[in-house]
Amino acid sequence: MTNTDPLHGKSLEVIVTHLVETYGWEELGYLIDINCFQMNPSVKSSLKFLRKTPWARTKVERLYVKSI
Repeated sequence: MTNTDPLHGKSLEVIVTHLVETYGWEELGYLIDINCFQMNPSVKSSLKFLRKTPWARTKVERLYVKSI
């Protein structure tokens, strides 16, 4: 049986990096209204925030699924 979950095997870092490469920080901050994408954004600071904030991580994962 094949796993059809697009998030399976993807680390949060891979997901955030893909979104930054696809949309850029400015667009990402517009699409998902969270400070870690709007104020001095970096992958490292975003990962730190998203790992502690389940609702924000859910939004990021949903956008990733839409983008692939």
